[in-house]
Amino acid sequence: MVDKGKDAERLAYLRGLGARGRSLARRSRMEWEGEPAAIYCRISHTADEDQTGVDRQEVICRKTAEHLGLVVAPEHVLVDNNRSAWSRSRKRPGWDTMLELVRRREVRHLIAYHPDRLMRQPKDLEALLDLADEWEITVHGQANRRDLSDPDDRFFLRLEVAHACRTSDDTSRRMADDRADRAHDRLPRAGGPRRFGYSPNGLTLVPAEATIVEEVFAAYIDGMSPYKIARMLNDRGSRRVRGGAWSATAIREMLDNPYVAGIHMFRGEEIGDGAWPAIIDRGMWDEVRQARTVRAARWHAEHPGEGRYYLLRGLITCGKCGARMVGQAGVTPRYVCSRTTLEDSARCLRSIRADKTESFVADAAVTLLETLDLTGAANVVLSLSQAAQEAISKAEQDIRDLRVMWQNKEITTVEFREMRATREKEIRTARGSTRRRPAGKVLDGMAGPNARASWTRLEQAQDYERMNAILRFLFATVTIGEWTHVSRTFEYTRISITPAEL
Repeated sequence: MVDKGKDAERLAYLRGLGARGRSLARRSRMEWEGEPAAIYCRISHTADEDQTGVDRQEVICRKTAEHLGLVVAPEHVLVDNNRSAWSRSRKRPGWDTMLELVRRREVRHLIAYHPDRLMRQPKDLEALLDLADEWEITVHGQANRRDLSDPDDRFFLRLEVAHACRTSDDTSRRMADDRADRAHDRLPRAGGPRRFGYSPNGLTLVPAEATIVEEVFAAYIDGMSPYKIARMLNDRGSRRVRGGAWSATAIREMLDNPYVAGIHMFRGEEIGDGAWPAIIDRGMWDEVRQARTVRAARWHAEHPGEGRYYLLRGLITCGKCGARMVGQAGVTPRYVCSRTTLEDSARCLRSIRADKTESFVADAAVTLLETLDLTGAANVVLSLSQAAQEAISKAEQDIRDLRVMWQNKEITTVEFREMRATREKEIRTARGSTRRRPAGKVLDGMAGPNARASWTRLEQAQDYERMNAILRFLFATVTIGEWTHVSRTFEYTRISITPAEL
């Protein structure tokens, strides 16, 4: 006798299996064995440099990977520490890298402590689901997993993310209400780093630091520049709240901070006197405000080159310390090392004249363009140089060694995170030259025997953005070497151009 109930159950099962394709078949640990996976860890807020929250998440996720037989490469452990997944404008480098790994089909398993560590905004989930439409992805958590090709799992994930978003919205509203209540009571905003001159709650003075604040304001009124004030403080061993050296920028921030004058600001508006003691009286504050305005106007009048476009921005590098160089206005605009303003051992004073450097690099670019034939080439693929490959291999080995040292408790968690972040940055930099770029768009009309005339037209039209894009396409870096001091003439030999490998 035929059991119609069992036949109907079997038919429903087969229909469901056909609708979901291989998604059900892939839910086998045996078939997952050895497949690559990525771990994602995130915590929204930390009070200090300790990262216990994400460390604990990583330990749990690694146990999940081991249980499932998945393989997690060192560079596939992605961390967004002190990063909100609820804020629509907040950038999450770890999340973006994870999506890129999925897009490049390097991983198909994503492991997180909980789905709300991955996303708290529906738009983030939909971005992940769009990728899942092309490439089978499974999200694994401590207590569950979601197959993103399964309609039921997609439905439940949407509910979970919507709930997490609502919870974050409620928390944000309560925090906004709390800030409004504190503003009404003339209290400072809670949280954040300690203010120089004040205790952690912002309501009582730290006498030694308050004296320094008074000294900074008085020195500025007497005509001393922020740079000289910073040097004066550093010379006698004074340090900022977190132990860093003073810089001209830090001094300007202090001079522009209304908190030290007891002025309560809320949402960008002055709402009266705060409940905390002022270090600087209103008369001194107003006098410094006027002095800041006058000096700013005088500086811009003496530095007419401030509005110029620095053609090598994002491309020029200091040959001494490896930092980026930035444009500095003046009677003779220059490129200076970005560490020029530092007031510690990392300070670097290397610089070079801007106009002659730009002319030299532009001439090299035109010479290259004249010999470049892009006929029929829709794209140019930049290959990874041998040096870049070696740099990546070394950085990856360093990460493995650091992990062993951390597991053996030879270094602290904070030290491990900091050193690993440095190595990961080196890897990203080395891999940056492998991007596929649309040559037809960047170099349209620029390559061939008429390249010089085309470049001249760009100069006449002041199309600096296009010129900068062309230079960054053709060249990997422009490195500035040491000045020999042999003569006062411009030394073109200081300029070393590293072409991108086309």
